[in-house]
Amino acid sequence: MLKGVPPFITADVLWVMASMGHGDELAIVDRNFSGFRVATQTTSGKLLILEGVDAPTAVRGILQMMPLDSFIETPLMHMEAVDAPGELLDVHKDVLAVCCEAEGRSIASQPVERFAYYPIAMRSFAVIQTAESRPYGNFILKKGVV
Repeated sequence: MLKGVPPFITADVLWVMASMGHGDELAIVDRNFSGFRVATQTTSGKLLILEGVDAPTAVRGILQMMPLDSFIETPLMHMEAVDAPGELLDVHKDVLAVCCEAEGRSIASQPVERFAYYPIAMRSFAVIQTAESRPYGNFILKKGVV
């Protein structure tokens, strides 16, 4: 056990976060996302699973240890709903609130069309799949400087 690490953060998640550099991206995806297929295309090639943890809880735990990029306007992206483009769903609002609280500043989230999200996730460092059951609970976090 380590001090200050949320109990649901696995050793593999810690390794990925420590291996990432400034500007690297991390895909946080919901339980319905095709995580394994997409993860094989990432830098790490790993699908990391946080069982029993929803997206806001996962992001809160990650941001306890990793800052968001402060050099860009939108260090957070979310998959927008096909039937409600431009609308922030509750899952998006919840993760956005977690990011603003963790960073102590206003954060904007860039909406990404559903099919445009997949190549971005494939270019990320790794994919972390949560137990989030709300649709479109898929995010990209851009790592900042410690």
